Formats: sequence, C-alpha cells, structure tokens
Amino acid sequence: MNLIECWIEHPVLQLDKTYSYVTENDSIVPGVRVLINFNHREIIGFVESVTKYNSLEEINEEKGFECKPILSVLDEESYLTPELINLAKWMAYDTVSPTISCFKTMLPSKVKPTSSNHKIKMEKWVHANDFEASLTPKQAEVYEYVCTKGELKYTDLRVKYGVHAKNCIDKGVLEVIEKEVSAIFDDEIVTSERLNLSECQEKAMKQIQETDKSVILLHGLTGSGKTEVYLQLAEEVVEKGKQVLFLVPEISLTPQMVSRVKSRFGSHVAIYHSGLNPQEKYEQFKLVKEGVVNVVVGTRSSVFMPFYDLGLIILDEEHDHSYKQDNTPQYHCRDIAIHRASTFGCKVILGSATPSLESYARAIRNVYELVEMNQRINETLPTIHCVNLKNTIKKGESYILSNTLVEKIEERLKRHEQVILLLNRRGYSTTLRCNRCQEVIMCPHCELAMSYHASDKTLKCHTCGEVIRNIHECPTCKSKAGFSTFGFGTQRLEEELQQRFKESRILRMDADTTSKKNSHERLLQMFEDGKADILVGTQMIAKGLDYPRVTLVGVLNADAGLNRSDYRSVESTFDLIVQASGRSGRSELAGEVVLQVFDEEHYAIQTALRQDYVSFFNCEMKFRHAGGYPPYNYMISILVQDMNQDKAKKIVKEIHNELKGDFKILGPSTLLRIKDTYRYRILIKGKDLEKMKDCVRSVVREKCAIGGCPTIKVDVNPMILD
Repeated sequence: MNLIECWIEHPVLQLDKTYSYVTENDSIVPGVRVLINFNHREIIGFVESVTKYNSLEEINEEKGFECKPILSVLDEESYLTPELINLAKWMAYDTVSPTISCFKTMLPSKVKPTSSNHKIKMEKWVHANDFEASLTPKQAEVYEYVCTKGELKYTDLRVKYGVHAKNCIDKGVLEVIEKEVSAIFDDEIVTSERLNLSECQEKAMKQIQETDKSVILLHGLTGSGKTEVYLQLAEEVVEKGKQVLFLVPEISLTPQMVSRVKSRFGSHVAIYHSGLNPQEKYEQFKLVKEGVVNVVVGTRSSVFMPFYDLGLIILDEEHDHSYKQDNTPQYHCRDIAIHRASTFGCKVILGSATPSLESYARAIRNVYELVEMNQRINETLPTIHCVNLKNTIKKGESYILSNTLVEKIEERLKRHEQVILLLNRRGYSTTLRCNRCQEVIMCPHCELAMSYHASDKTLKCHTCGEVIRNIHECPTCKSKAGFSTFGFGTQRLEEELQQRFKESRILRMDADTTSKKNSHERLLQMFEDGKADILVGTQMIAKGLDYPRVTLVGVLNADAGLNRSDYRSVESTFDLIVQASGRSGRSELAGEVVLQVFDEEHYAIQTALRQDYVSFFNCEMKFRHAGGYPPYNYMISILVQDMNQDKAKKIVKEIHNELKGDFKILGPSTLLRIKDTYRYRILIKGKDLEKMKDCVRSVVREKCAIGGCPTIKVDVNPMILD
C-alpha cells in the first residue's frame, strides 16, 4: 500500500499544504495528476510524494485518521521534472503564492492540474504485424512499404494506397495504434554561417566566457550586435550537448528572434508563446521534455520548459515589464531564470540597451558581471531631433504630425526608405465628451474613460474589454447633441497619414490588428518584404525589430508616460524612447529620429536625446532614493478586491492593523474600480525582504481562512503601481 501526499487545486493560501491519500498502484510517481475526493467533491490532486507501507492499517495508525483512496491516476508519467517540482515550491515561497498555482503556471493548459481537463490530440499510426494472410499484389505492396518504414501515419498511408491500406488492417497484417500528435519540423530551412564579430563584440564575448559570475548584464547600445553574441555563445553550448533558452518579452519580437535562431540552428527549435493554441503549446513542451530539441525561443512562460541539461539562458530586453506575470503567482521571469541557472550551474545573460535600474545597480556593485557594448555595428547612431509641441501648436501646426516630422516622412517616401511611427495608445481617440454636459463617456464597469474606435464606430474599454456600439445619446444627461473627441490613438494617426501621404502604403500594428493567430508575424513579414512604407504601432514595435531600410523613427507624444503616477513612469518613458530610436539607421543608411514632446527639458527626454543611459541612471536614482523605492528598498503590494465594497474595506483594514515589522506601511489606498470590482492596496517597504514575506504570508493566510473572504493578491517587488 502506498501513501500519497498531494496538493489540491484550491488556489488559496489557507489550503496550501499537502493532503494524504492511499493507493495500491505501485507505478505512481511524484508529479502526476490524480483524481481524488476532497470535501465530497471530485477534484484533481498533484502528487508531491509516494511512500510505500506494509498495510493500510499502518498508514492510518501513523496519520491518526482514515486515509481515503485516490479515485484514479490521470497520467502515466510526470510532465514535470524533479527540478521543476522543486522550482514550484521555491516559487510559491518566493512569491507568497499557493503551491498549486505555481504548478498550474508551469504546465501547458492541456495538462494543467485542473478539473476542467483538456484532451490531448491523438492521431492514428500503423505498423506491420507478424501475421500470415492471403494478400492481393497491391495489398502485399502496402505491407512491404509499411515494413520498410517501421511506422507511419495512417493518413499518409491512405493518401498513397487508398482503400488497400484499410483492407490490410481488416486482414490483420497491419495494426492501428494511437499516438499523441507531435510537432512537425520544416527541414528545408537553410542554415547560415556565423558572422564575423566586431572588436567590441569579441571583447564582450570573451568577458562573458571568462567570468566566474553566473549572471551577466550585457549593456549594449541598440544595433551594437547583441543578438550575434547570443547566437555564438549558444552555439558553443549546443556543441557540448546542452540546452539553450532564448527569452524575449513580447510575441511581436518572437518572429525575428526565431528566424535568427533557426538560420543558425536549423528547424529543430521549440517555439513557445501565447500565440500558440493549447495543442501546439503541448507539442512544443513535449519536444523539450523528450530531448528532441536543444534550443527554445519563447516569451515569459517558456522559462518553465522541462529542460534536462540547461547550459545557457538569454533574457533579451531584460528591462521589459512583460517579463512580470500579472496574475497569481506574480513572478518575474528574471528571478525564475536566475534560480534555474543556479540549479543547472549555467550562466544567465541579461541583455538590454536600457537595463532596469535594479539590474544595473547590481552590476555596478559587482553582484552581476557588467559587460558593455557601447558601439554600433555600423558605428553610427541616429540623429535625434526634439520637437516641442507647445511651440508648434501655437504656430498653427498639427498636434498629431508636426511640420518637421511631415517633411522627414516625405523625404523617406521619395527615397523609397521606410518609416516607423510609435504612438503608445491604440484606438481613434482617447476620450469622447458630450457636447452638452461635457462629461467624458466612462466604462460602466471601470472608473476609466472609454476609447473611441472609428473603424467600427465603437467605444471600447482597454482594461475590461467592454464595448458600446452605436452610441447616440449621452449616458449622463441623455442629450443627443453629439460628442467631441479628444486625444488620438493609432487609428486616428493612420487616418491622418493616409490623408497626407495618399500614395503611401501603411501598416498598423496594435492590439486591434494583432488579435488573430499569426498576425504579428504576418504584419512584420509584410513590412520586411517592403510591402509597406510606414509602420504605425504601439510599444510592441518599439524594441527588438531590425529592418535595414528603416531610416526614420517618429515617437509621438513621447513624454506622455511622464504623466502617470507610477514610480517607474520616468524609467519607462526613457526606455521607450531609446528603444524606439534604436530601430532607425541600423544598416548602411543613415538614420534619424523625431521626438514630439511637450516637456523637452525633462531629464528623461534630455538623456534619451543623447542616448546617455548612465546619466539617466544617476538622475533617476536620486528620486528613487528620496522616495525609498527600489533598488534602495524592497516592496510588497497587498491588493484586496471584491464586488462588495464594505467587505473589501473591512479586510484591508484588518490586514493593515495586523502587519507588524521593521518596514514602512503605506495605505490602505483606494484604487480605481475595475470590472465592477472595488480595489484597495497596502504597500510595504523595507530592507529585509524575507522577513517582509514571512509577515505578509502569515497575515494573508489567516485572512484566507475566513469564509467568503475577498480576493487577496500579493505582489512581491511590483513593477507597476497604478
């Protein structure tokens, strides 16, 4: 008889412990999913450990209660390696999250430990049986063909031999078996040779190879050739039979990185990102688990791939906020990568032209190895112009496209070069205001203004997704006097460009145009193939893209992010400008950048104009120090939310009163209502993160034990405080 300890699928801290069950199944192993009866409900359990006993009586005596048997075993083998199981338990502690939520985060949805279990797609294969039967000449040909192949897909056999394949199965000489659908490789990809490195690249590569530190911050200018350094380091690792993980922050960056990696390593590369459907994700996950591939390219969730011998992790654009998970467990991909690298004894390269302040601070304190690449491959930075919109609007110029930007776009179109225009707001206009009462149309479920989309004449909330169609009267005063639009988004910019440059070909890339499968790849391929002159988009086009004919980048409302109340708003603004500027002039053609701003004297704008990260770092660190923000202090955010306002208020006040320790407590503060949910936040700051986490874990676990408790979300070292 076996004692099974398993985690159950209730993702609350109160139940964050294992529960005991028994089974006579001797093949069960840690990591598999089992069906159990918990509190008179059939739910999924995730096996933590298996211990053999002589009898059920011995188990019950040791436990002091009668252990129930499991109902069934759902997996023949564990989808998670022992290393991943240990990682999940560490992650639960590090992020103050339920352990089961960490297991669920790691697995593709087809095999998550959840009761809404997906079925894995199967396909029919055939193989030959050692069975004598009378066969026609054509059937004998089918039989011999299968014998030479060993096994092949039934559909392929039917295409080649039609009904004769079925006749062989009916006679028993061929047998049909079901196998999981596997990923298909494109073996026609032609690989390319490694490029010759510049002196700057060679120096960086040598420093990375020789350092004893496991974490390297590769601080390189945009266009300095960081990707080629990644690839050549990865080649060395793969030649040793080890595995490599390339991480990119957003799906829009995946196609180009995949193309670069496959051109060097061939088609046997696993791809993992949110654009794949559940079956495709499962197939890629299996490629890694079964050791079919040595190289993985993916976004945040690919950090949990089941590697067996990881030799290098590359985190490109390491500063990007997309590496932080919004939902429980709110982990940072960088932390997971560093922890896994320590387990495998390999190096992590954090690459960026604009490193996060935390990473750069660790590097200059010699915690990380700092590797600098301060020279572009073409040895020329783009020329950056700053347009002060306060002055140009007074002169009667457009508030969307200044005369300077219009002139420079015209020059590029005449020379058949390409332009990228960045506006970090989608839609047609930012707000719609009633002409009578002057009230802005707000989302009925969020305390946020709705954005107007002219293409389908709808108002959309970009937070909860609420859509209002064909609005004719004001929801506030019921007037039908009409509305005025304020602000502008990518749709409005696209319209303005089309009116001014009637012969130009324009592509728009934002959340509205990239919602369909493979749309990111399709739009970027069109631009790369020269089928568009101007690419308009939000921040998804601001980083990582490399197109040789792009010689002009325009950043509209470049300082808009400075108006946000979040403590990282200045850093985010600087990052966005520098990253976007880096898309221009990356080949032989000289590049230019036009920044349209209202506050050109702000140090984020001035340092971005000079591409001067170190000066920006020094300025921003003064403000971080004055406010006690990271990297000078650690922070933990405790968010309490519920549709019942009184219930949420009561719990957040209780949590505030029970938090005791050597740290500063801010709040509770009232946040904007989102999706009909009232939200309150407590923020704690301190020097001892472990003690802060212990205190929060204890208080939150106690509150979760209360029946009908509001949702409590803990975010250790939050990236954004809205």
